[in-house]
Amino acid sequence: MTASRFLFAAVCLLWAGMVLGVSFLATPAKFLAPSLSLPVALDVGRHTFATFAKVEWVVVALLAASALATDIRRMAAATALAMAVLVAIQVFALIPDLDRRVSIYQAGQVPPPSHLHMVYIAIELLKVVVLATGAIAAWQIAAPRPGRDSAGR
Repeated sequence: MTASRFLFAAVCLLWAGMVLGVSFLATPAKFLAPSLSLPVALDVGRHTFATFAKVEWVVVALLAASALATDIRRMAAATALAMAVLVAIQVFALIPDLDRRVSIYQAGQVPPPSHLHMVYIAIELLKVVVLATGAIAAWQIAAPRPGRDSAGR
C-alpha cells in the first residue's frame, strides 16, 4: 500500500470512529444519566452536533486532499464527495429542524412526531458504511506493480 492510500484509509477510519463514538456511544449514553433532564440532554446534543459538524467539514477537506494525492483518485474522490453531500444534508437540511424541535422542548412543549432523528441516524450509519468502504477499497484495489501491467503480468 502506498503512503497516499494509507493516509486516505486512515482519514476514513478516523472519521468513521469519530461518528461511531459521538453518534452511537456518547450521545445515547447521556440519556442514561438520571440527573439529566430531557431538555438539558437535548441541548447538550444540539451543541455536540453543531461542534461535530464543524469538525466534519475540516475532515471533509482532509479526505478530499488525501483523495487527490492517491493513485485511486476516482474512487477516493467519490468517497470524499459522498461524505461532503451527506454532511451538507445533515448541516443544512436536518440540524436546523432538529434545533427547532429542541427549542420547543426547552419551552416546555412537545413537538409533533417527526422522523428527522431517524433520518439523521440513517445518514450517520451511511457515513460509516461509505467511510469503511473507502478504507477497504484503498487497501484492496490492486495497483500495478513495477514491471507488470494492470493484469498482473
